Amino acid sequence: MAMQHTEDGQYKLFPSPRNRHRTIFLHRVFVPYPYMLIDLEGYGLKGKSSLFAACRLSDMKMGQLVTLELPQDELTFNARFAPD
Repeated sequence: MAMQHTEDGQYKLFPSPRNRHRTIFLHRVFVPYPYMLIDLEGYGLKGKSSLFAACRLSDMKMGQLVTLELPQDELTFNARFAPD
């Protein structure tokens, strides 16, 4: 079965098959690296998180959207994220 996509007004989103949670959480980080492997479990996040392949609708930029349940996890992700 083909993966379903969703749109939230800012992004067209395709969920990662590795997600434990398929929820779009309030805190979001767009990373403009569509092919980079992002292992959310390796970031030591405290709350729930999910990862989506994303197309930013404002400029059609492809990337990935990390959504996070807790605001401190957004800070943690931003501090630890380093593009390849």
